[in-house]
Amino acid sequence: MQQAIRYLTTGDGARLAWASMGSGPVLVKAANWLSHLEYDLQSPIWRHWYRFFGEHYRLLRYDERGCGMSGGDARHLTLDHWLGDLESMVDAAGLREPFALMGISQGAAACVAYAVKHPQRVSRLLLYGAYARGPYERGDEDAARLYHAIIDIARVGWADQNPVFRQVFTSRFIPDATEAQVHWFNELVRTTTTAEAAAALLEARARINVTALLDQVRVPTLVLHARQDGVVPLEEGRLLAAGIPGARFVELESRNHVLLDYEPAWQRFRQEVLAFLGGAPQGEERLAELTPREREIVAGLVAGRTNAQIAATLFISDKTVRNALTRIYEKLGVQSRTQAMALLQGSPAD
Repeated sequence: MQQAIRYLTTGDGARLAWASMGSGPVLVKAANWLSHLEYDLQSPIWRHWYRFFGEHYRLLRYDERGCGMSGGDARHLTLDHWLGDLESMVDAAGLREPFALMGISQGAAACVAYAVKHPQRVSRLLLYGAYARGPYERGDEDAARLYHAIIDIARVGWADQNPVFRQVFTSRFIPDATEAQVHWFNELVRTTTTAEAAAALLEARARINVTALLDQVRVPTLVLHARQDGVVPLEEGRLLAAGIPGARFVELESRNHVLLDYEPAWQRFRQEVLAFLGGAPQGEERLAELTPREREIVAGLVAGRTNAQIAATLFISDKTVRNALTRIYEKLGVQSRTQAMALLQGSPAD
């Protein structure tokens, strides 16, 4: 998936990197914890997210101050900074028509504030794993002490060559990850920001509170949340949805704060997003690029047949089917049989 990365300068002089990828209806994503515009496209933690959104929408996103490819001082940040950065990226993109706005985790606060301040510019609001109030604002002293300890860990061990400190963050965000995914997330933590910036960002997030703004949101809103999320409690997602008039709430069966590509919750997430935001039927468009023989093989694939069964039906060898599937996956922009079937679900193969 190709993207174009540019830089902008905010009103108070911070330099932010932002990217545009894909085509279709515009979807603007507010910055969230630990992003890197280039690195995320390679990561098994995030790449399926951006492949999905880039296939259906023109996705605009940016690295927040002090993270990824963006500069700026991460200390003493407030909601005004996060809202201003989101406004700066929208202005830099030159958007003229109303657009959908997405907030993941902490990014929800900026999205809520933007939707309240600029209701005429936002068509729909999509929030995932999100919260309206940070850990210090939830009235839970034990949770607040634990969060403070995590900040101390960040200050001490963020850049250590031994990943044991960073593993604290990884195990909370993606407890069901594979060993390879754990390694990638550990490296993402180290690569995206410094220990000082990480501690400052965590501290600022703890003090977020946009609950007073929720009942002022006037755009259609979908809130999705993993039922056993270890980073943002489910109750915070429910509070967010309950406070926004008419918001729809969807619980996803997962323990991961960042949904992984092989879990059923990820498929449910995509279905809900497409139903809410709309989007181009990419499977149908890509089928048009296949040869007649490849379309016959795809028909067998969608029907759930094995390679041997497809080969027997078409009177060709298993090896021919395997080679054809390699070409088909490339044309469809997927890497596996499972991904191909997910993309083609609901698309006519013959």
